[in-house]
Amino acid sequence: MKKYPADTVIGYFGFPRRKVLREARERYGAELPLVDLDVDMGAPDSGILPATTCRIVANVVDNAMSLGNALAAVIAAVGEDKCDRGRHAAFLLRTLGFPVVESRFPEEEFENRPLVFSRARLPLREKIDRIMATVVDPSTPDPAPAACEPTHGFWGVPPHDFRILDLFPETTHVYGWTRCVEAGRPSDVELECRVDAGIPTVFFTQSFCAKQDLAHFLAERNQGLAVDCHREINDSILAKVEAFVRLSR
Repeated sequence: MKKYPADTVIGYFGFPRRKVLREARERYGAELPLVDLDVDMGAPDSGILPATTCRIVANVVDNAMSLGNALAAVIAAVGEDKCDRGRHAAFLLRTLGFPVVESRFPEEEFENRPLVFSRARLPLREKIDRIMATVVDPSTPDPAPAACEPTHGFWGVPPHDFRILDLFPETTHVYGWTRCVEAGRPSDVELECRVDAGIPTVFFTQSFCAKQDLAHFLAERNQGLAVDCHREINDSILAKVEAFVRLSR
């Protein structure tokens, strides 16, 4: 759980185009830090969205409302690289008085960045943290972490509750939308659906997320485990994932 910054910040969610990020910072304050509104910051429930809203989209709205005047602007990914509910969240925040800059990631601006962290031998929690940090800073680390052959896979978006990530070994490869972020291709559905054959993979989504359709389809085709949860990961889900990971070593 991340804490709120004390000073004024620029918030963003999804993977806004780098040009939009740069122009928004020039407009609202180049010195202001960027804060990812997707993540769990411990914000109270704003009461604006229904209980059946995807937890990540609820994080966006709850975090923005809790930051209030400390939020100089919101840079919102609203195209195919995010989801309709992300577009709706941008509309709601604009209606509530926040300056909102919309970003759509067209195919002609796809990048072809190397998959450094998705294939690295690192704790899965660290891999996903470092992948999502490339939205703001895409520079490749020197030296780069060592790559590994996959023993397991994690497919999906960064979860609201990161505890699920601690169940996986360091030799887990990252697939799905998170891998697309590292590649600089957030709306590339073909890449999002690509997994290594024969690798035991957990296909994870937040409940009420449209990506559940892809997760269940891909899990069936790849003999993987489809898992969804709403808010915090409960003991039943943790036990199910832990058993899958251990039995498939």
